[in-house]
Amino acid sequence: MKIKERYDFLIEYFQREMPVAETELHYSNPFELLVAVILSAQCTDKRINQVTPRLFHDYPTPEAMAMASEEVIYDYIRSVSYPNNKARHLVGMARMLMSDFGGEVPSTGEQLERLPGVGRKTANVIQAVIFQKARMAVDTHVFRVSHRIGLVSDKCTTPLSVERELTRHLPDEIIPTAHHWLILHGRYVCQSRTPHCEKCGLTAICKDFRSARLHK
Repeated sequence: MKIKERYDFLIEYFQREMPVAETELHYSNPFELLVAVILSAQCTDKRINQVTPRLFHDYPTPEAMAMASEEVIYDYIRSVSYPNNKARHLVGMARMLMSDFGGEVPSTGEQLERLPGVGRKTANVIQAVIFQKARMAVDTHVFRVSHRIGLVSDKCTTPLSVERELTRHLPDEIIPTAHHWLILHGRYVCQSRTPHCEKCGLTAICKDFRSARLHK
């Protein structure tokens, strides 16, 4: 199967079966999403959604969070992974938003990656979700699903190489939604230890599924 045929099938399938695909993190503005995405590193969205309501209620703006101490923020997020580092990142991020960006979440990757706790993946999420830019954030789900299906070659051994391969083959207007398609598919169907191939609509194009059948 040619790579274009594989991508065309994938796009047609998800546009039909998952026309609306969005982040499962709860937020009501760009600042809240930025906070939630920073917290979500190596942690589940479910856990983050349990923590953020109280945090957002007491620290709803960059200005409010910038005035907090790391120790205070830690108490709000102590149940997430790496709470010490994330508390430091959140306070530092809020302070830089106030000092360098007028309290507004910036829209470019270069500006976003200047913020404490924000790497390329987080910057891409913000650009795609908030600003609808053609940016593909590659987390463990996107990385795994892309390789299993055969959307990227085996030579793509880093998140950046997967990102570049996906964005090369996906139309720009599809990329912000495709990011969620691949995450949600990996989270609920193409799971790491036990992929649910029996309920997957992509087996016709899936490289791993075809390989498993050939070796039975």
